[in-house]
Amino acid sequence: MKNNPSQKTHLAGRETEIQQYGTVVDRPLSLDHKVRLAGADSLNQILADTMTLRDMYKKHHWQVSGPTFYQLHLLFDKHYGEQSELVDVLAERIQTLGGVAIAMAHDVAETSRVARVPRGREDATMQLFRLLQAHELIIAEAREAAHTAGASGDDGTNDLLVSDVLRRNELQVWFVSEQLAGAGIADNNEEAAGSLVTAHA
Repeated sequence: MKNNPSQKTHLAGRETEIQQYGTVVDRPLSLDHKVRLAGADSLNQILADTMTLRDMYKKHHWQVSGPTFYQLHLLFDKHYGEQSELVDVLAERIQTLGGVAIAMAHDVAETSRVARVPRGREDATMQLFRLLQAHELIIAEAREAAHTAGASGDDGTNDLLVSDVLRRNELQVWFVSEQLAGAGIADNNEEAAGSLVTAHA
């Protein structure tokens, strides 16, 4: 029985993959295979979390309201663009190391360590606080990965993490933190975090 040419063939599974996620191919980079594998793995975690943070900024850009609507609407979109640039350089570094960059939304959602935000709208204070939490997570991951990369001789990854990821996230933390000045939660400690989440539950 012949196939109906009008019927589309749906491909699924790994039969179409030319390289599996979580592997690295050889590259003449003067870096050991294990170093490149560890670097790609760390970068993929940071990439997944950065993609989540990027999308949080766009969500908040659309949904922000209140007296500070205009400045936050613009700030969130600016930070979204800057995080989008980080997504690209992180993915390109993973590919440079011979790895496979995480890309699809469902894979990112399964991998990201950033706390999931609700679908509905939240007030600006909670939006800002959630952004700070995500930034802090990525900053901690980037610092640890940068130290490991530097100690392993992976200077390219170390430079990207320090010069691009860390500095950009730290600068954005400054801007977001200043928007919370006087709100009583500028110091991102556990007690303040707990009281804020309880207040918005």
